[in-house]
Amino acid sequence: MADDTPNADSQNSKRLQRITVPRFASYKEKGKKLSMITAYDYAMGQLVDQAGVEGVLVGDSMSMVVQGHENTLPVTLDEMIYHAEMVGRAVQHALVVVDMPFPSYHLGVHKAIENAGRILKETRCQAVKLEGGADQAEVISALVKAGIPVMAHCGLRPQNVHQLGGYRVQRDEPALLHDARAAAEAGAFAMVLECIPSTTAKKITELIDIPTIGIGAGPDCDGQVLVLNDVLGLATDYVPRFVKSYANLGETITKAVRQYRDEVRGGEFPANEHEYE
Repeated sequence: MADDTPNADSQNSKRLQRITVPRFASYKEKGKKLSMITAYDYAMGQLVDQAGVEGVLVGDSMSMVVQGHENTLPVTLDEMIYHAEMVGRAVQHALVVVDMPFPSYHLGVHKAIENAGRILKETRCQAVKLEGGADQAEVISALVKAGIPVMAHCGLRPQNVHQLGGYRVQRDEPALLHDARAAAEAGAFAMVLECIPSTTAKKITELIDIPTIGIGAGPDCDGQVLVLNDVLGLATDYVPRFVKSYANLGETITKAVRQYRDEVRGGEFPANEHEYE
């Protein structure tokens, strides 16, 4: 099998074999770590795909980092589909997963299938993600039976922020283990574990046969996911402890725009080389 990750000699990630749902799930058995990151538009979808990540998540975090809301609740299904279609056109290699926004999968099994079906029909994504474990096992099972691959999400559930009283580390290990087992048995092909103790994440990873993708869940998960804006240093508000920023593009962008502003004000731009004869 060809290497899944492009190196410096790779001319184009489009030449790489596509990461399918079964291929993504097989990484656990092979002992290979999975890297996943969010994207919300064509340009960023193309760039992260060229970097060689295995998964791209069109996350409902869009509500906060793109739309400027205080939580993930306001983003709509139509908005998720709109952005997922852009990302889906850009990504040629990675598995594209789309978050089902609140409350698109809480309205009964048939409505959940309809909403998830719209996502697959109207975008180029291969799977959906929904928050829940034992409480959503029936929905996960129904979606999978309908031919819709599902990534589960246990631990901290941002869509439940009001019920939880904020973004808190989830420490009820028996409940977490129960949720993880139920979601896996219902047919989820992978599972995000958010903001739980690393010792619990390790137990879950050893307990279930599907890959665990951690975000604030320690190093023993089968893979990791982060929000792109956090990775690039574009966050303007609170940055969680589990985030590592690999660049400071926020400062770079502000500096570039400030320089442009100053050159316009000073008559330096546009210069002769920017004119048409």
